[in-house]
Amino acid sequence: MHPLAAAGTPEALGVWAYFVLFAAAAAGYMGVPVIGTAVIGAAAVFASQGQLNIAAVLIVAALGCEVGGLGGFRIGYHWGRELLERPGPALEWRKKAVAKGEEVYQKWGRAAVFVTPSIVSGALEMKFRQFVVWNFLAGTVFVVGVGAGAYGAGKVVTGQNDPVSLSMLAAGVAIAGGCLVFAGRYYRRHKARAAAALPEAAQPSAAAQPEVSETGT
Repeated sequence: MHPLAAAGTPEALGVWAYFVLFAAAAAGYMGVPVIGTAVIGAAAVFASQGQLNIAAVLIVAALGCEVGGLGGFRIGYHWGRELLERPGPALEWRKKAVAKGEEVYQKWGRAAVFVTPSIVSGALEMKFRQFVVWNFLAGTVFVVGVGAGAYGAGKVVTGQNDPVSLSMLAAGVAIAGGCLVFAGRYYRRHKARAAAALPEAAQPSAAAQPEVSETGT
């Protein structure tokens, strides 16, 4: 049974449901796969049936993503390499994860925050001030996209085809599509800047270093 439904009655889906939502969103942005999307979507569906407040769901989930992202970044920044490359189970998988993260940041720059766990951003020593901004943007877009889409879908599936419900569903789809367009444009610009910098790559200088290798607090 889903944790948000465990209490079984609308009255029981009170403050504890929001605590579960906050914790799941935070865990998802720290790197636990699937849980954030699943719980945010489920909470939005419950809200569509009047068991939770959709505004509170979106706010709590966005705060959870931001807090979880900052926590994951700090863990990655201070102990990420050590944890990911420590001998033990799944060492090869963890090494591949680090290599994949480096590849994503080389291709996407700061926009990689949208598609990589925050612990990877920390391990690759992205500037903290940059991460705070991009993590907030990524978390907010993610929450609104998933939450609005799931809320609208919950309404429509149960026959509530009013303009607000249809608008929420359309907003979720539009946000997801907008993210894909933005990511594609940002990737092309980042690739063009990287190609323009290639003639200087042979010279040892700070400019030759990828921006995610810079440190700062």
